[in-house]
Amino acid sequence: MCACVVLVVGMVAAVNLAVPMLAASALHPSASALVWIVDTYVIVFACLVIPAGAAGDRFGRKGVLLAGLGLFAAGALLSAVAPDVVPLLAGRALTGVGAAAVLPNSLAVLLHAVPPEKRAATIATWASMTGIGGVLGNVGGGLVLTAGSWRWLFAAVVPLALVTAALVARTAPVSSRHDRALDPLGTVLLVGASVALLVGIVQGPEAGWGSAVVVTGFAGAAVLFAAWTFVELRAAHPLLDPRLFRIAGLRSACLGMTTIFFGMFALFYVNASFLQYAKGFGVLGTGLGIIPLTVPIIAGGRHAGPLARRIGLDTTVALAFAFVGGGLLGLSTSDTTTPYAGYAAWLVVTGIGVTLALPTLSGVIAGSLPPDRAGVGTGLQATTREFGSALGVAVIGTVMTAASHGPDFVTAFVAGADAGLRVVGIVVLVLGVLVVAESKVSQGVRTR
Repeated sequence: MCACVVLVVGMVAAVNLAVPMLAASALHPSASALVWIVDTYVIVFACLVIPAGAAGDRFGRKGVLLAGLGLFAAGALLSAVAPDVVPLLAGRALTGVGAAAVLPNSLAVLLHAVPPEKRAATIATWASMTGIGGVLGNVGGGLVLTAGSWRWLFAAVVPLALVTAALVARTAPVSSRHDRALDPLGTVLLVGASVALLVGIVQGPEAGWGSAVVVTGFAGAAVLFAAWTFVELRAAHPLLDPRLFRIAGLRSACLGMTTIFFGMFALFYVNASFLQYAKGFGVLGTGLGIIPLTVPIIAGGRHAGPLARRIGLDTTVALAFAFVGGGLLGLSTSDTTTPYAGYAAWLVVTGIGVTLALPTLSGVIAGSLPPDRAGVGTGLQATTREFGSALGVAVIGTVMTAASHGPDFVTAFVAGADAGLRVVGIVVLVLGVLVVAESKVSQGVRTR
């Protein structure tokens, strides 16, 4: 199950390394097409992950997981052989469908397979894989791309997905199903609202935040989310009951998860270009350059749960946001003269925050829903991650474009990257205060 998580999350990060190759390829994609090559996967992934979790609850988590891995492999193969941009985008979309089926059902399978006393540690391990997956996507993508073609990145995914599917077929247990009817209208409205919102987010840096397509996307999302809420409140078996967000812990944990991935994937987006343009790293060195971020995740992931029990949930979450936001602000001071050791030290600081945040917030979300809704609960977690990832790339891209000034390309890029990381770091800190404050207020209300 951990391999499944690393595979689908790693693809989100790895494709950023291929952007320079894609831009110079025979496909001749426009700037807008490049953005969509990166983000089509994220958008489809984010929009379908809750329905895919519900499908796993209804039809069997192992079967939906295996189908997802098959679609993931097929989409990657189509992307690898695509003769032009349109088939490449179709392949990216199909891969996103597969990823949406894989991620929520991987945790749902685990929660069914382990006894109750091991669920907290299992959730912590699974959540850590989402952080490690992003970093291994950079490392593995850099290694594969040394072959010289972006096509190898997608081709390499195909055997990985098939081997993972074989392991799942052999080892994963078959979990019980429920006979709750699916909610097709609620699904269509939620997917439509999510697509409209993400189109607005993704197109913002390219078309302008006041452009017709962006304003229409945000307005459409508001209308569709309102319609979805109306329908779900009256449904006998809603896809995702809006009343769940009355649970303050669930609400704040979802905002916290979105914020952490907002910061982490903004960093991934900048890191890939910063190390190549500002530090002169090759594509492999760039992929390896993010490794310091994983050191705390690998070494400390299993200690996050015991620490939270010792010092309290709110204190753990506050420390997580302080480390992530502070690390991003520290990285924003980097330029062409900064030694890599200094840059790597700030990556470690950021990684400590990610290590504290992911298991803690995942545990809150998973613990807020009953076991028979495990697939939907995990889908909700995945949705917050993907929304945060898309928003982080969009915001930092906008800031970089506005702040890129200098006598030459490298100087302008570094100025834009520093400004972007500074803005993202401040946003992470501010939202972290809101997350902790809401938790404190809700505890006070319960106490009274």
